[in-house]
This record gives sequence, structure tokens and C-alpha cells, in this order.
Amino acid sequence: MKAEEKEVEKISIILPAKNEAATVGDTVARIRALSTKVVEVLVVDDGSSDDTAAMAAEAGARVLSHTYSKGNGAAIKTGARHAKGDVLVFMDADGQHDPGDIPGLLEKVTAGADMVIGARGNGSQASLGRGMANHLYNALATYMTGNPIRDLTSGFRAVRAEKFREFLSLLPNGFSYPTTITMAFFRAGYTVEYVPIKAARRTGASHIRPLRDGLRFLVIIFKIATLYSPLKIFVPGSAGLFMLGLGYYGFTFITQGRFTNMSALLLTTAILIFLIGLVSEQITQLMYKE
Repeated sequence: MKAEEKEVEKISIILPAKNEAATVGDTVARIRALSTKVVEVLVVDDGSSDDTAAMAAEAGARVLSHTYSKGNGAAIKTGARHAKGDVLVFMDADGQHDPGDIPGLLEKVTAGADMVIGARGNGSQASLGRGMANHLYNALATYMTGNPIRDLTSGFRAVRAEKFREFLSLLPNGFSYPTTITMAFFRAGYTVEYVPIKAARRTGASHIRPLRDGLRFLVIIFKIATLYSPLKIFVPGSAGLFMLGLGYYGFTFITQGRFTNMSALLLTTAILIFLIGLVSEQITQLMYKE
């Protein structure tokens, strides 16, 4: 008797889209032309004011529409909730991501990875500033996790559906969903791997504005810390201030023979920072208790 063949996993390709009428049809058509077993191409129209939904449907995609713009992360969550596949592939609809890279991502998922990220090369960043920011994110995430992070913010990734859905409540509605889900997978002990890709420049204007989103980038830095191990950030800061306070106390004791208010402020702040980190660590553990 022949051994039973392993059932082929169903694949859902999810494209969040906002005002991408110029590119979404071509992207959907290229995905549908792949030989990979794709159950559906699901386009989530995030309140577009153009013909994004119509162009996607005409190309053969299943379209879900938000009545108003909720954000890239919200579109990702809508797609994940409605997808039929066992494996979800997320990619942009603006022409940056090459559908030809999808089989490479799926190959690693089939081999046992829980999430596979399309890691962009140096020539793939939209601007020098954004490239530098991504290098900073990668370095911080590498320090936090103890694992080499090649591209923390890439929106091109394949992931097992049931594991991705475990973290839907953690994902923000804005653009920082890739950062959140990557750190969540590392914290949960799931396997994260990378496939090198070359991302093209997007067609049309970017929805990201550097000045408007500067604060968002700062929030991402803190989110990286709090989603994995807050003490790895808070303890060095606390220790630095504590040593500075002790050093200043030693200086003032030798030169003035007294304990100054500045020494008290530095030492008290160091203790407070440590306690905040300790509380943050406990909260983080509660987030992943399931």
C-alpha cells in the first residue's frame, strides 16, 4: 500500500492597498501566473479614493474593502481574518515586491519555518534616511533577541496562518505591524528565517511622510524593546545613571565633603528606571502567557 501523500498546504496572498489602481492589477495578474498552489489573492482596499478595488477584482483578486482608511496594519489584520489559506503571504500592491520571490519564501515555510521574511538588500531602500533607520532597527532588534535580524520592517513575508492569528490583538493599525509581529514571533520561540530579495521603487507617491512619521519611528524603537525584553533596555540605562550618580557623589564628597541633590536625583532616577523596566518585563510576560 502506498504511503499517503502529504496534503498540499493552501496559500493565501494578501495585499493591503490604498490608491494603488496603477499597479494592483498587474501585481495580481503576476501572482496568478505563478505555478505555486495559490488558493486566493486577497486584496484589502483600505478606503481608496481611486479604482483600486475595481482593478484588483478585474485581475481576478478577491477584494475586501474598508469604508474608510484604517491603516496598513488594519488591512493586514482584515486579510488575515478572512484568508482561507494555511500559509499567508503578505506583500505590497505598489510594485515594490516581485511575485517571483514568493516560491522562495514558501520553500522555507515548507521546510519548517514559522515565518519567512523577504530581506531587502542595501540598494532596495527608498531613501538614505529610511535605510539608516532600518539599519538602526535591525541592530537594536539583534541586540534584544540575540539573533541576527536582517530586515525587521520588511512587509514581504510568508507565515503560518494559525500562528500569525495568535498575535492579531498586538498588531497596530499603522505601518509598524512588521516590527511587532517579528518581535512577537521571536518572543514566542517560533522559527523566523530570511530570504534575500530586491525591492523595486514603488510606483506613485509613498504614504509615509518623514516629518509626520518621525515620532512613529521613535515609538517603533521603544516597541522593539517592550515586545521582547524590556529589561535589556532599562537595565543598562539604569546602571549607567547609577554609576554616574555614585561617581558624582564621590567627586562632591572629596571636593565639598557632602552629598548633593544632583547625586540624589541621579541615584533615584536610576532606581525608578530599573523598577519601570521590571514592571514592563512582567507586563510583557502576561502578553505572551498563552
